[in-house]
Amino acid sequence: MNENKQALQVAALRNGTVIDHIPSEKLFTIVRLLGLEHMKNNITIGFNLESKKLGRKGIIKIADKFFCDEEINRISVVAPHVKLNIIRDYEVVEKKEVRMPDDLKGIIKCANPKCITNNEPMATLFHVVDKDNCVVKCHYCEKEQRREEFTITK
Repeated sequence: MNENKQALQVAALRNGTVIDHIPSEKLFTIVRLLGLEHMKNNITIGFNLESKKLGRKGIIKIADKFFCDEEINRISVVAPHVKLNIIRDYEVVEKKEVRMPDDLKGIIKCANPKCITNNEPMATLFHVVDKDNCVVKCHYCEKEQRREEFTITK
């Protein structure tokens, strides 16, 4: 088999978004975070694909879908080094790296059981204190949490 055929583990995309370099163990969390299970678009999910960087990785290809920054930044909570490729006419027209936003709204649950967000029907809001180590602080009760302590709301 020639190298080009071996390299193409997932079918080419005409127009849409490719989310690449996803740690395999985070792939289905990202599917949930982006609500992909509710989309009608053609979606290809590659799981445990070979990767020189990660050993094993996940990839998601979504036809005819272009995410806004707010949607994509949700991914940074669980997989901070994911790469995005915007595809138009089978060509990569833009490459992005996911960046942790300054604020996270309605993405993670506050670990403080007395926090108002755990006792009233309202969205959580966290301010990112340390982007490198993913430390966030609840806007309402001021409890700090690290990535390892997060519970995703979706």
